[in-house]
Amino acid sequence: MRIEASPLYLDTSALAKIYVQEPDSDDLDAALTGRRDLLIAELALTELTSALARHVREGQVDAAAGRRIYNQLLRDVRAGEYRLLDLTPATHREAERLLLTLGRHVPLRAADSLHLAVAALADTRALVTYDRQLHAAALALGAFEVVPASLARTA
Repeated sequence: MRIEASPLYLDTSALAKIYVQEPDSDDLDAALTGRRDLLIAELALTELTSALARHVREGQVDAAAGRRIYNQLLRDVRAGEYRLLDLTPATHREAERLLLTLGRHVPLRAADSLHLAVAALADTRALVTYDRQLHAAALALGAFEVVPASLARTA
């Protein structure tokens, strides 16, 4: 996978592949190596923490590993591996606008609308998501390149 557009927004499904070995993790790691233009939302930190807690609760990850992953994520944020985007009132209003317009045509969840809004307001050129609904909504919005393109062919 090649991603030339910049800056690059990672939603939670993409961020998770960086910290938890999943299908496509290696391809994404290779595509992101050396990049200094990665954007994430505060929302992604909370969503990833929720997913880690669920994995621990369901016995897929032990508690110590969950804490290590969470702490590594925070260290990477502090080290500037990502530009962290806040959810401002303007972000919420844009998300609501997307829900009322785009949401009439494609399934759009509240958190997904926030990811789209924060990415769009940050002048993102590409959005990386492995979530099929967010992928479809981002394509419908047409504001940026949506990666991986393979989801569009299999959705």
